Amino acid sequence: MGKPSKDKRDIYYRKAKEEGWRARSAFKLLQIDEKFEIFKDVTKAVDLCAAPGSWSQVLSRKLYLKEENLTPNSTSNSAIVPAQPNENVKIVAVDLQPMAALPGVTQLQGDITQYSTAQAIIQEFDGTQADLVVCDGAPDVTGMHSLDIYIQGQLLLSALHIAFNVLKLGGTFVAKIFRGKDSDLLVAQLQLFFEKVWIVKPRSSRNSSIEAFVVCKNYKPKEGFDPTQLTPYLNNLF
Repeated sequence: MGKPSKDKRDIYYRKAKEEGWRARSAFKLLQIDEKFEIFKDVTKAVDLCAAPGSWSQVLSRKLYLKEENLTPNSTSNSAIVPAQPNENVKIVAVDLQPMAALPGVTQLQGDITQYSTAQAIIQEFDGTQADLVVCDGAPDVTGMHSLDIYIQGQLLLSALHIAFNVLKLGGTFVAKIFRGKDSDLLVAQLQLFFEKVWIVKPRSSRNSSIEAFVVCKNYKPKEGFDPTQLTPYLNNLF
C-alpha cells in the first residue's frame, strides 16, 4: 500500500473536507480575520484571483450568510441554509477562470492587470467602493525561490493596482506574498498607502512554504495619487 499524500495527512485538508470548504486555504483567511478582524463592518468585498473559490466561500459564509446562520451540522456548501442573508453585503470574485456559484457572490471573468476590471468592479458596487480587497493568487512555482518571489511580486503589484482603484479610504487589503530578503522594503512601500501593515504567516500555512500574507489596514494614499498611472506598465506585465 502506498503512502497517503501529504495533503491527506494534513489536518487542515481533513478539516476543510469535514466543514465543506473548497480548499484548505480557507483557514488562512479565517485565521487572518481572527487576528486582525478584517471582516469588521465590511459590506463590500472583492476577491482577486478567486478560483476555485475558497476565499470567496469564506466571504460568502462570514459576510453574506453570516456564520451563525449556517445549519449547525452542515458539512458541505450545499448544506448551507441562509436564515436571513445580509442583502446589504456585496461580494465580487474576479478570475480569468469561471468557478462554481456561491451565495451572495458575483463573478467577474477579468484580468487584474487591466483597468477595465477595476471599472467593472465599481460598476457591480453601483459606483461605490470596496471595504476589503483580498487576493490569494500565486503563480505555478518553479522551485527557484528568487524567480518565484519576483513573479509573485508582479502578481501582488497587479492586485494592488485593482485595490488602489476600488478601495475606499480606510479600506483593507490582504494578499499573498513569497517572503524574501526584500520583505522589509515591501512593508515600507505599502506604508506609503496604508496606515498599518503586517506580514503574517497563518498557522494553517505549511511550515515548508515561503508564502506569507500582507495585511494592510486604513488605506490612505497621498493627496493627488492617481492609481491609473500604473495601468500602462501592468498592461505589459504578463
